[in-house]
Amino acid sequence: MSLLKLKSAAPKLDTLTPSSAMPGGVVEVRGQMLGPEEHGMPVAHIGDVPAALLMSRPDRLMLQVPQGAVTGEVRVERGSWHGHNSEMHSNGLTLQVAVPLAENLHPITNPAIDAAGNIYATFSGSRGEAVPVSIFRIGADYQMRPFIRELMNASGLALDSEGYLYATSRAEGAVYRISESGAMSTYAQGMGVATGMAFDPAGNLFVGDRSGTIFKISRDQQIFVYATLEPSVSAYHLAFGDDGTLYVTGPTPSGFDSVYAIDVHGTATTFYRGLGRPQGLAFDIAGNLYVAASLRGQRGIVCITPQREASLVVAGSGLVGLAFAEDGMVLATSDSLYHLALPIAGRKLG
Repeated sequence: MSLLKLKSAAPKLDTLTPSSAMPGGVVEVRGQMLGPEEHGMPVAHIGDVPAALLMSRPDRLMLQVPQGAVTGEVRVERGSWHGHNSEMHSNGLTLQVAVPLAENLHPITNPAIDAAGNIYATFSGSRGEAVPVSIFRIGADYQMRPFIRELMNASGLALDSEGYLYATSRAEGAVYRISESGAMSTYAQGMGVATGMAFDPAGNLFVGDRSGTIFKISRDQQIFVYATLEPSVSAYHLAFGDDGTLYVTGPTPSGFDSVYAIDVHGTATTFYRGLGRPQGLAFDIAGNLYVAASLRGQRGIVCITPQREASLVVAGSGLVGLAFAEDGMVLATSDSLYHLALPIAGRKLG
């Protein structure tokens, strides 16, 4: 076979979807000459690290991001061709890979990030379990340090405009207010199975009781029932849009769940339906909503535009929440935090 024909047999990569992933996430490559051939399967690498092929077709590959992979170019190679030993290398497409920040945690919703860039995450534990440390703080040096020790089943986290951290206890049905030094006081009680929280622009705090109630706590700490929804099997997660609409997720047994939009009068409507186990959510400054969920069977971070068009933007399993940092996203799994460098400016979580 001539050199020209060998060159034409090299794989060609056209698209990589999504172009960001967690270790263990599954991404799709579209292109040409990607299928099996006489001398075996193609081989994929992310940078210098081999990636497992889950599917190989002439125009499509599904590959899994291996543990230990870092941001780099995805390339596909074909082995010896009709007795020749030359390898057929594709062009490269860049895959952004999340890197570990902290482990041995137990978040059940979004982490929180304060104005100084400190990251807060929980070790929630089993219902009724007293754990040694309830909330950890990760500073600019990326060191994880104990922050709050005596809080049963710390669940949702939120920051107010003054920099106070708020945490729910799903065991006690309470909300606690925590200063920068770690001094903790009771802010509200009687919140049922209290989970996710969010502040509206006026400083009112909204709390999701996963048994079916969204509470509003005014600035003077009066408590109102704001809306009722279908009970969740795990937790409610809350985020406010720029127009004062409250967006809520809460997984149900159906596996085909909704993001709800609750207007300023407490009326709930379906904003988007068709997610699997939707959990933590956050907005970018363009008004796009990001949700830790499954979309058409693929788990990761789903972006939903204001026009209600959904796409997977980060591939990864086990995700329960996210928060925007100055230089990308902080992603929470059920036991770890990761950082993903992305050119997306997020709205600060309240």
